Amino acid sequence: MEEARMSDQFSNLQQIRKPAVVSKGGIVAAQSRKAAEIGAEVLAAGGDCVDAVVATGFALGVLEPWMSGLGGGGAIVLYRAREDRYEVIDYGMRAPLSLDPADYPRTADGGAASDIFPWARVKDDRNLRGPSSIAVPGVAAGMDEAHRRHAKLPWRDLLSPAVRLAGEGLLVDWWTTIMISSSAADLRRYPASSAAYLLDGLPPNPQWSIRSHLRMPQHCLKATLEHLAATGPRDFYEGDLAQSIAADVQAGGGTLSAGDLAAFRAHVREPLEIPYRGGTVYATPELTCGPTLAHALRLLQQELAPSRSGPDASAYASYAQAVQSAYRERLKGMGDADGRRALGAEHLAPACTTHYSVVDRDGNMAAVTQTLLSNFGSRFVTPQSGITMNNGIMWFDPTPGGPNSLAAGKRCLTNYTPVVAHTADGRRLAIGASGGRRIMPAVMQLLSFAMDYGMDLEAAIHHPRIDASEGSIVIGDVKLPAETREALRTRFDYEEARRQNIPLKFSCPSMTMREGETNSGATDIFQPWGDAVAEG
Repeated sequence: MEEARMSDQFSNLQQIRKPAVVSKGGIVAAQSRKAAEIGAEVLAAGGDCVDAVVATGFALGVLEPWMSGLGGGGAIVLYRAREDRYEVIDYGMRAPLSLDPADYPRTADGGAASDIFPWARVKDDRNLRGPSSIAVPGVAAGMDEAHRRHAKLPWRDLLSPAVRLAGEGLLVDWWTTIMISSSAADLRRYPASSAAYLLDGLPPNPQWSIRSHLRMPQHCLKATLEHLAATGPRDFYEGDLAQSIAADVQAGGGTLSAGDLAAFRAHVREPLEIPYRGGTVYATPELTCGPTLAHALRLLQQELAPSRSGPDASAYASYAQAVQSAYRERLKGMGDADGRRALGAEHLAPACTTHYSVVDRDGNMAAVTQTLLSNFGSRFVTPQSGITMNNGIMWFDPTPGGPNSLAAGKRCLTNYTPVVAHTADGRRLAIGASGGRRIMPAVMQLLSFAMDYGMDLEAAIHHPRIDASEGSIVIGDVKLPAETREALRTRFDYEEARRQNIPLKFSCPSMTMREGETNSGATDIFQPWGDAVAEG
């Protein structure tokens, strides 16, 4: 006990900060600084916000392949300054049309699945890993739609940085080793996955020498990106690449077909407009966490009375109550009424998601979230194309009869929450995060920090947060003031945690802000690779 107390005291003495970047030019804030640099270079070369979105997104798929990539899906919330218009590009995943729910029988022991969602366990975990867990991916279609509608620069030019990165190979550092280690047992099941990410069946380790570097070759992925750059994005769905992806998945026992890929389209949707504190939050509608965020913000609007001194104990209690109410409402539609069983901490595994936010010199903004769902998605890499594929089938409840029950052709119910907000004082924010069900509570609080308390980006990103996505449990940052922590402890089933890399207790946001003609960007302080980069 004494050792734990001293550890907490030492932790509270640590001052870890990651300053926001401020510039009159454009800024990209991403979970990989190298990807953000690529986006900033595109802005400096005359590209606008969407050009940076495309280049950064493809680069992220190479640099952090456990988080996102061609095998995943996502959504973009865009603000176009000249037209003063907001729009959503939805490229979320969906179940293959030939999927048969009977191929996912539940185990007789009545146990719960071992990954992010505690659905009834399926025989051989067919919905969690391997080719049978793969939903139709949407990233190529989403980037295509954004590029076709708004980009200035050629498609080939925007993919060329990702091609170059794949040619260099995946750099093995301490974070790469941790990420690969977390999924190594499953990656070993599939020859192409093992070849891509393991050495002799084990996770690679970084080199001790400052001048020695270990890189994992990505030759197949490089060839795929080169092909996609040359032929255009629809080849992923209708050309030779589509045929090879479908053949690899079906050879492994999955149902994804060339027909599933050919039928897939990204959709432009009107954003969900959420009035808040004299401003408006523009969020993703339908099968995302946007509607859940809307529920939480409606409650905050009614219950939270902001003080001039910043969020106090009452504010954090309002945050907790709003999140818990919003998730109870969400889970009713998911067929799980009690919340605690579905969201208990013992079931919250790492979610595989990346978020990046962009603002350009003209004030165009984008909040982009892309995901494979679990860490390394299905853990299945297609042998011919080197694509790490999603496990989107895990989003569905394998128990029949519910609104989110597994069925052919059905769209996945997702947790991502990218938003662009316009505050009452005229600022604009692009916000999102990675972290599964912990994303929405973080986005809600960051919006409140800016819209209720007038915080700038650096203050907001460093301010302590809570998480209340685990049913009745409320997790508080140990950096919260003592009186706030004590007040939460008396009102809730309360636990404390540090903001840290592993295990993740809070989500990892990436944000940009525009105030007048000045832009700023910031990422979570404990995302080891994350950073905001301004154009040169």
